[in-house]
Amino acid sequence: MRILIVEDDVSVSHWINSKLHASGHSCKLVDNGEDALKFIKNEVFDVILLDRILPKVDGIEVLNTLGSDPHPPVLILSANDQISDRIEGLKAGADDYLGKPFDFTELLLRLERLYCRTKKVASSNLIKIKDMMINLELHEVTRSGERIDLTNKEFKLLYVLAEHPGQTVTRSMLLEKAWGYQFDPQTNVLDVHLSKLRNKLDGGSKNPIIRTIRSVGYALG
Repeated sequence: MRILIVEDDVSVSHWINSKLHASGHSCKLVDNGEDALKFIKNEVFDVILLDRILPKVDGIEVLNTLGSDPHPPVLILSANDQISDRIEGLKAGADDYLGKPFDFTELLLRLERLYCRTKKVASSNLIKIKDMMINLELHEVTRSGERIDLTNKEFKLLYVLAEHPGQTVTRSMLLEKAWGYQFDPQTNVLDVHLSKLRNKLDGGSKNPIIRTIRSVGYALG
């Protein structure tokens, strides 16, 4: 999993990061809610670990700002652990809530269960985004009922984008996921394949389904 840790206590965030890294996961550390919102908008994460009491923008306000916009599942990790605190956090949009102090094994289990529960792509052979349907089993794509023939690489790129509908997927992540190893982020191989994919999916449509996020990457939907 790729996890965003939003925690202003450096000792806590670095300890969690170390333990998660040892468990095979990668983390991004942020110490305030304002920067957390920027990273959530511009990068892809599988799960967000969010403290409640944060500088600039607190955890509840972060959740309120995210609202119904597409975003990864959120687990609140907080010393504010009264029943009223938990209810407030869950009502604000958190998917789970764990109080401090906590056991790391329980934290890891909750994160992994959140990830598996919300990973709809992994549990379904069909993905629907707007008027586009992706059949993972048959490797078929249709838009407005019309079949669109894609190469294996184009389908792979579309699948990576579809794993994170509405979220910005960075160029480096697309290169790594679609080609399986590190590329120079300045290479034009991605642009060539994305251009062909967009022409096939959008054609002359006034409602393009792939959006360019300037200087960052792309978003689907």
